[in-house]
Amino acid sequence: MQNTLEEMLNFAHNLAWQAGKITLRYFQTNLLTEVKSDNSPVTVADRETERFIREAISKRYPDHAVLGEEDGRTGDSQAPWRWIIDPLDGTRSFVRGFPLYGVMIGVEYEGEPMIGVVNMPALNEVVYAAKDLGCWWNGRRCWVSEKKTIADGLFVATRANNYERYGGGKQAAFDRLLAQAGMFRTWGDCYGYLLVATGRAEVMLDPEMRIWDAAALLPILHEAGGTFTDWHGIPTIDGGEGLGTNGHVRDEVLKLLSL
Repeated sequence: MQNTLEEMLNFAHNLAWQAGKITLRYFQTNLLTEVKSDNSPVTVADRETERFIREAISKRYPDHAVLGEEDGRTGDSQAPWRWIIDPLDGTRSFVRGFPLYGVMIGVEYEGEPMIGVVNMPALNEVVYAAKDLGCWWNGRRCWVSEKKTIADGLFVATRANNYERYGGGKQAAFDRLLAQAGMFRTWGDCYGYLLVATGRAEVMLDPEMRIWDAAALLPILHEAGGTFTDWHGIPTIDGGEGLGTNGHVRDEVLKLLSL
């Protein structure tokens, strides 16, 4: 299995890198933005990037299933291997010319997240991992930080307000965590989780996530020595929300988030 994972990780890494080049052709070009049925934005860059990734996977692994944000599910639904793609995470940042967007590729085997790659094309950063093969940042091994408390840490999030729209007491939970954090910044979307995985932040929080937003992140954070869970501490990519920690502050954060 490890040889298979290493080969697939190398392929996914190269694929995310090449896909990132497509996004850069459109970056900071006053791109036309459409609004999808869920009120999220989409551009030709999202669609072209996903098509490129899908075609490459289908050619290399024709028996694997694929799930993508823009074009849904393809392939055998019973296939043990499934690729999960977010071709351009952070489209709102992308269309404003802001560099904190990423190409995300995750791979499951029999429902278990095994591989994660996130390329930040405009920042020239790639973080990638596979189960039991470690987490890597631009070719060097990376780890979460050793900070033990939120008061000593950096808390990042995609948004800084309006958590009440997600219900369930999430605004109050966010406020409790914010009050305890030593520092807070909105370096959000996938980039916030990479900051945790590479030891530059201690907590990343999202009140709402789709499976393609999360699939690459669980292997990355776990292999870096951290955690990726829902707000209840359950390791999952399909929990509808996201919490990344360096592990040391996990219990403190979960207590503050307790709904």
